[in-house]
Amino acid sequence: MAPAKLRGSLNIMFQLAITIGILAANLINYGTDKIKPWGWRVSLGLAGVPALLMFVGGLFLPETPNSLIERGYQDKGRALLEKVRGTKNVDAEFQDLVQASEKANAIKQPFRNILEKRNRPQLVMATLIPFFQQFTGINAIMFYAPVLFKTIGFGGNASLYSAVITGAVNVVATLVSIFTVDRWGRRLLFLEAGVQMFIAQVVIAIVLGEKFGGTKELSKGFAALVVVVICVYVSAFAWSWGPLGWLVPSEIFPLETRSAGQSITVSVNMLFTFVIAQAFLAMLCHLKYGIFLFFAGWVVVMSLFVYFFLPETKNVPIEEMITVWRKHWFWKLFVPAADTYAVEQRPMVLNDSKEG
Repeated sequence: MAPAKLRGSLNIMFQLAITIGILAANLINYGTDKIKPWGWRVSLGLAGVPALLMFVGGLFLPETPNSLIERGYQDKGRALLEKVRGTKNVDAEFQDLVQASEKANAIKQPFRNILEKRNRPQLVMATLIPFFQQFTGINAIMFYAPVLFKTIGFGGNASLYSAVITGAVNVVATLVSIFTVDRWGRRLLFLEAGVQMFIAQVVIAIVLGEKFGGTKELSKGFAALVVVVICVYVSAFAWSWGPLGWLVPSEIFPLETRSAGQSITVSVNMLFTFVIAQAFLAMLCHLKYGIFLFFAGWVVVMSLFVYFFLPETKNVPIEEMITVWRKHWFWKLFVPAADTYAVEQRPMVLNDSKEG
């Protein structure tokens, strides 16, 4: 529903809500941990509050113009489009949505369709972007920040430090992304953050290597340095791979394969979230400080991928995204110069008489 010029900022509001939720949950957990022995019940029960808000909000949530038009309610779809755009001058956008809907309805097997050659760019992005998002190492740090902070000498207050410091940085840096993504574009944020995350991880590895390689504890100065560098790393992720890992896949699929593409994106993301969560502690035990060099290497790989293979999608309407692939030096080898979808010629449904 977002206009192209604001799509990035509005989409990242999703990630901002997640980061605020993470920070709030960590603070609640820290506070209820002091309530013995039933504090965990309070923490678990409070999770019902946002669930209730989501349910009540869902009762007032309108449909989208895309959904209404795709199901044949074109009058309602146009009326809603005029409402969200604030003008009746929506003829061009409405026709784009109608044409996209006809193509989508002509596709009976979206998962089979997304495997075809002409959809190769979107399929690659739907697979590699969530994969790379997890191999930045962010979940390893966020899941096990208390372990890391205890390792460098913060002791019993490690949970508070990790929750407040990294959580607050996460929220603030996501705000940076909201205000810059539609001005500077996706690629610039990806590439700048790649450099920042790589440097931060190498510095963390060097400092922790000093600790793991010897018998002495880190001094307070070095411990503070690690915290600062972790914050630098978290901030880079929070204005790049964090929100953009969801934004870019959400805006590159045509309507006919969007449901399949988004399903693949989420599935790959959840799969490798699980893999990293299960593997990190064992990797930390075996690799020690080398775990950060491992993720730094992946940051280099993903940054090169963005530089060579991810085109800029800023301000491009979703219905016109196909032109971006056709102009790209590599993906134009896969995307035909003209649409090849066999759209059945049928009369358009212009009334809302049936309920779907």
